[in-house]
Amino acid sequence: MKFIKYIMVGVLSVQFFSSCADYLDKEPDTELTLNMVFQDKTRMEGWLANAYSAIPDPYWGYTRDLGWEILGDDETPSERWRQWDWVVIPYILGEWTPSSDWYGDYWAQLPQRIREASIFIENVHALPDQGVTNTDVTYMKAECRFLIAYYYYLLANTYGPIPFKPDYIAPTDFDLADLLEGQHPYYEVVDWIDKEMQAVAKILPAKYSEAQKYGRATSIMALAVRARMLLFAASPLVNGNPDYADFQNKDGQYLFSSLAPYTSAPVEDKTKWTYAAQACKQLIDAAETAGYELYVEENEDGTIDPFMSYQDLFLKRFDEGNKEILFARPSCNYTEYERHSTPNSSGGNGGLGVTQSLVDAFFMKNGLPITDANSGYVETGFSASNQTLNNTIWDENVNGGAITYSDTYNMYCNREPRFYVSVNFNHAYFPTEKRLFNFYNGATDNTHTHDAPQNGYLIRKRVSPKSNIKEGNHQYRPGILYRLGETYLNYAEALNESDPGNADILVYLNKIRERAGVRQYTTGATDDDYIHVDLSDQDKMREIIHAERRVELCCEGTRYDDLRRWKEAMTTLNGDFDGMNFSGTDKATFYVRTVYQTRVYKKSYYWFPIHQTEIDKNENLVQNPYWN
Repeated sequence: MKFIKYIMVGVLSVQFFSSCADYLDKEPDTELTLNMVFQDKTRMEGWLANAYSAIPDPYWGYTRDLGWEILGDDETPSERWRQWDWVVIPYILGEWTPSSDWYGDYWAQLPQRIREASIFIENVHALPDQGVTNTDVTYMKAECRFLIAYYYYLLANTYGPIPFKPDYIAPTDFDLADLLEGQHPYYEVVDWIDKEMQAVAKILPAKYSEAQKYGRATSIMALAVRARMLLFAASPLVNGNPDYADFQNKDGQYLFSSLAPYTSAPVEDKTKWTYAAQACKQLIDAAETAGYELYVEENEDGTIDPFMSYQDLFLKRFDEGNKEILFARPSCNYTEYERHSTPNSSGGNGGLGVTQSLVDAFFMKNGLPITDANSGYVETGFSASNQTLNNTIWDENVNGGAITYSDTYNMYCNREPRFYVSVNFNHAYFPTEKRLFNFYNGATDNTHTHDAPQNGYLIRKRVSPKSNIKEGNHQYRPGILYRLGETYLNYAEALNESDPGNADILVYLNKIRERAGVRQYTTGATDDDYIHVDLSDQDKMREIIHAERRVELCCEGTRYDDLRRWKEAMTTLNGDFDGMNFSGTDKATFYVRTVYQTRVYKKSYYWFPIHQTEIDKNENLVQNPYWN
């Protein structure tokens, strides 16, 4: 006897999931059981909510379970947490094989949700006496179409070419190998998702007025997924990558060819960048028309407070004025994320930090990178006085009266606002306990165990200053999967690749920098407000855009995909990672760049392997490139 795992989920703004029940899935009981579900509004909504349940958690999911942040080079966990089943930690050390387990388990889990969404589409109907109208049914069917396309996007983004039958309702408890067919070409899947997202975007509203529908699929969510996917699809990893020139399925189709019927080897198609740019602009126009905008908080004089703007972007809800959120998961496990970013002495498991390379990536307060001779960057020595701000609520209510305090290591002084919102460093202010962090070995915040900052840093971004781990108090916030700020940078990148010199590149790049409180770029002369760039220099502009992405989008789950699609992961994620000296007991011994981890990234790692058990089940599958 087979079963459908059916979880009764109320799609609420705060609580996504609740009770569960099982429904028989065999004839003749199936028809009766489905009839019971779809004749009852509560059960029907529960079925729909379960179809939503595989949307990733951008807090604990991206950090531990899916591990997208750990696989990149923004966040760094205590390596010894692997004993508590942080299964992706061995991956970054080169211990990754086709037999490795992964909590994300997309290959098995996402087809289940696709199946549930497909069954919903076939069976949902109006229930006038229970308040379910034909319009509701139209929307819910479109929501399920969105979910099916979105889950196929996650699969393709993880594995590349995949077995693909979008109109097929599979038996219960199956995974992709059970389709008993080989992978379909990557671009075949992408093209289908592209068309499907455009179609549902014409049906769904741009946003809902009912609070209880927050998190349900909208036209903006569909366009956002599409735009990010097409940016990836235009990038060097998949667009004419010679490393995959011979990669074929059992039918002889080239799995990374861009031209149906996929019988010729892949070649670069530069028009994909143009198409990606058009998709990004379509999203921007639709979102702004619907009232979405960059989140900004202002000082009393009406100027932008970059500290509070960037901090609260991740802590404020849509109904609190955060109209930058394009796609959110209403219920996320941010409590564990905050716990692991908080010192052990303060009730946390304080070993979740950021990398030194991320620290080095932030600009100086004059908007220049630390590698620029004019940036004013000084790495050694210590500050002689507090650095404060006037007319801002950041220093008064969040940072104890100063951005940095006297005797702060110069590496951390005079940096841009986003740095102080993202990184907790030694001698930074700890708002919960109204004191300064002390990361010296044996001091308050470094027990010199696995629950301590392994390289001298803890993550601050997306951690609320109002949270108190000892007391179990956490500030609710949704998990942001897509936001408008990313779309601006996506558009700037796609334009630079498709139309170098286009003036919109600086327009959208500068929107981000203005909110961040750093000097904007101009094609004119450098002065106190602007930095000169040569917009026609495509290579230099690519470098600038990549650098802005690294900072603006850090620790949000995009960095690993960026390194993959740019084909930079093998360079960036291989070798020694350093930081401050975990064992240092004073200034002289702590503030020394010290290797704390050596990472390994092989050419095969660009795509997750198909688990060996799946290969064994389905002779039509071929293992992903370089895993054999």
